[in-house]
Amino acid sequence: MTVDSPTATVLRQQVLVLYLATSALDSDVVGWSRYDGTGHTSPTTGDGDEPPYGTGIDALRDGWRLIQAAQLLPPYPGHEYDVSFLKHEFFFERIETLQADR
Repeated sequence: MTVDSPTATVLRQQVLVLYLATSALDSDVVGWSRYDGTGHTSPTTGDGDEPPYGTGIDALRDGWRLIQAAQLLPPYPGHEYDVSFLKHEFFFERIETLQADR
């Protein structure tokens, strides 16, 4: 007779970076990146034409946790309409439970 030992589990993080049109979480996604610590997927830059979510709120509703929001820095006088980088960056995470390898 054998006794089944409980299966060990480990936690792995998934990270989602959404660049929004404005500083509001309900504004449209204009860029994104994904990082998967579970190893289930291997997303790369440009691997899809459609964002994973329409807005930051949509990601929250799907279980992603907001861990960092973009700083709201005022533009330098005279540079209010310059285009440079995507400044409305939001970091989300989701923790997945996996079976530990033995």
